[in-house]
Amino acid sequence: MKRLAWPRWAARAARRRPIRLRLTLIYSGLFLLAAAMLLAFTYVFVVRGLSTTSALGKPSQPVTAAEQSFRNACGKVMAARKTRANLTDQEKALLGKCETGFRKGVVAGAQSQRDQAVHQLLLYSLVGLGIMGAVSGAVGWLVAGRALRPVHAITGAARRASEENLGERLALAGPPDELKELADTYDAMLARLDAAFASQRRFVANASHELRTPLTVMRTAIDVTLAKPDRTPAQLEDMAAEVRAAADWAEALIEALLTLARSDRGTTGVELADLAVLAEDALDAAGPAIRAGSLGLETALQPAPTCGDLVLLDRLVANLVDNAVRHNAAGGWIQVATGTRGGQAYLTVSNGGPVIGADVTPLLFEPFRRLDGPAASGAGTGLGLSIARSVTTAHHGTVMARSRPAGGLDVSVLLPGVEVRAPGKAEAATAS
Repeated sequence: MKRLAWPRWAARAARRRPIRLRLTLIYSGLFLLAAAMLLAFTYVFVVRGLSTTSALGKPSQPVTAAEQSFRNACGKVMAARKTRANLTDQEKALLGKCETGFRKGVVAGAQSQRDQAVHQLLLYSLVGLGIMGAVSGAVGWLVAGRALRPVHAITGAARRASEENLGERLALAGPPDELKELADTYDAMLARLDAAFASQRRFVANASHELRTPLTVMRTAIDVTLAKPDRTPAQLEDMAAEVRAAADWAEALIEALLTLARSDRGTTGVELADLAVLAEDALDAAGPAIRAGSLGLETALQPAPTCGDLVLLDRLVANLVDNAVRHNAAGGWIQVATGTRGGQAYLTVSNGGPVIGADVTPLLFEPFRRLDGPAASGAGTGLGLSIARSVTTAHHGTVMARSRPAGGLDVSVLLPGVEVRAPGKAEAATAS
């Protein structure tokens, strides 16, 4: 047996717009249900109203106008007959039969008129219900399409969106309903993706440039030395030292990139750490550079317990101290303070140095962003503050930088604090 094929428009609508089709069926179904209930109530009430006037033959029913006129006519005839002669029994029986036949005829006519009215009411109501069902389906399809138009716009924008086309926005206009909120959320998501891809492209370009620089330095040193026909051992040693310095620079840059990538992935372990202890270790490691630059050092290290990845937190503190030492003036100063405030652990590193504009300060957290452009070997990788921000974000903290009017920078880090309970007397006695 051959199966009946659906019309193409119906199959296409069911395949491409199932939500619109379901909404149309829901709208039409609700309308038809309400119309059917209204029709049922109307039909019941009309039938009951017509049935109250159909039983004319019952004694309890009132006499109609036609019956009353017939009785009056019969009364006049009987009165006229009485003046001449009394009616016979046969005439009286005939008169009664006439009256009964008239009443039955009136009842049959009323019943026929009632049945015809009920039939026409039911027929016209069903025809009207079918027509209104078709109209409601068409209107429901249009209303559903208009209601889903923003969703179609969002779907089309999502299909067109790519790494090269993230600048498009929906900018949906209309009342602040759920669809407007969805469109605004989608626009915000595209904006974040656009910014993330742009930052990634800048990062890759800057990383490629930074990694190419030490390689260029090494190649240049080797080519220049080997180009000399009568090179001496001292020249070869100088070349080796220059290549070693460039290799150290490349190694430090690669290590910084790996640290930045690790911090961007989030913390991999949770350990108890004290920012004061980490700051002491970072200052001890930077001691030779501090003494070489004749920098004054002031510390106010109070316990600042927190939890997180100990390796990343150590790199965070070391980067801030190294940044304060590296970007300082000869004979300048450094201040390092730690502690707890409002249930949070804080670290503040301040230093003197050149004046930094307030509009430039937020840009220092971008990768490879320097005040004086790309530096030579030994001047840092340009990722210190970027790593600090990434590590702080991974630990659900905040980092802020503020330029000083007299020159230098203040960098403050806030991390979730941890309450460290002191051991009780029993534990202290046991430990002793």
